[in-house]
Amino acid sequence: MSARKGPAKADRPGRQRDAFFDNAKYLAIVLVAMGHAWEPLKGDSRILEGVYTVVYCFHMPAFIIISGYFSRSFDMRPDRLKRLITGVVVPYVLFETAYPLFKNLVTGSHEEISLLDPWYLTWFLVALFIWRLTTPIWKLVRSPFAVALGIAMLASAAPSIGDDLDLQRVLQFLPYFVLGLCMKPEHFQLVRRRSVRIAAVPVFAAALLVGWWAVPRMNTAWFYHRDAAQELAAPWWSGPVMTLALMGCSLLLTACFFAWVPGRRTWFTALGAGTLYGYLLHGFLVKFAEYRGWFDHAWLHHPLGEILVTLLFAAAVTVLCTKPVQRVFRFAMEPKMEWAFKQDAAERAREREKAPVG
Repeated sequence: MSARKGPAKADRPGRQRDAFFDNAKYLAIVLVAMGHAWEPLKGDSRILEGVYTVVYCFHMPAFIIISGYFSRSFDMRPDRLKRLITGVVVPYVLFETAYPLFKNLVTGSHEEISLLDPWYLTWFLVALFIWRLTTPIWKLVRSPFAVALGIAMLASAAPSIGDDLDLQRVLQFLPYFVLGLCMKPEHFQLVRRRSVRIAAVPVFAAALLVGWWAVPRMNTAWFYHRDAAQELAAPWWSGPVMTLALMGCSLLLTACFFAWVPGRRTWFTALGAGTLYGYLLHGFLVKFAEYRGWFDHAWLHHPLGEILVTLLFAAAVTVLCTKPVQRVFRFAMEPKMEWAFKQDAAERAREREKAPVG
């Protein structure tokens, strides 16, 4: 599949999955897993923390932009609301319950279950639910991206928002989702030109140098977008300034990332359909290793150990995206739940139209 035709096909309903977007989702989720594996190790290596900083600058923005792009058709139609509930709300409740129970089982602790305080990776499901539910609003406003960016800037200076439902992250990452909603296939074609691929090499090289330089000078927590400026011991005005600065850096590196994503089918293309499985399930592996103290082994805090951990978690999240794993955990990630919903007249009519005649 050519690079030029890829996104255009994804834009048409009823067509087969587009290789470019599946490749991008898989590569982004591998970077997410590697970043989580680096967290316990990066304190002993300035180089690793520099790479970690660069990866955290763009891996979630890239994933969120794609999520926004594929939410463009969302409306309040009953079948889409059902999929939002079964594919986002139900997994949130199940994994928000499973993570603390898992910790209690492994460590013997007594972690409480709270559906208002997203645990570890589940914040993304809360965010996706809120973002997607507000999609019709963003289609109505005149300058959606500018409005979303303004909201993110205000949130970064408002610690009173609190921690419920991780709303700081929801609001500070909002512009990336809205940007995805505003994008068209030709925008992806622009960043996938050969000239952009070539330019991405020095851009990433410069980003790695800046990341290395910034390690002792900058609080990495800025990249998590989960705190207001005051909570990071910074003046309130630095929140909006950092929001703009990080937005610029993130979009630049995300464009470079998209430029390198292959548009043809590869061995990992099919794994793009299972990235949410990999995202939510790899957290158990990271936390198990953390609870058991595996990251505390001294030899893992040297270059060879860091490389080994990186490869292991990249392989693990790859396995978790495969079809067999999807079949096992589909009850939690994509439950049918027909028993829970009424079937509206329009949906029954669509089913009758699809039914074979005679």
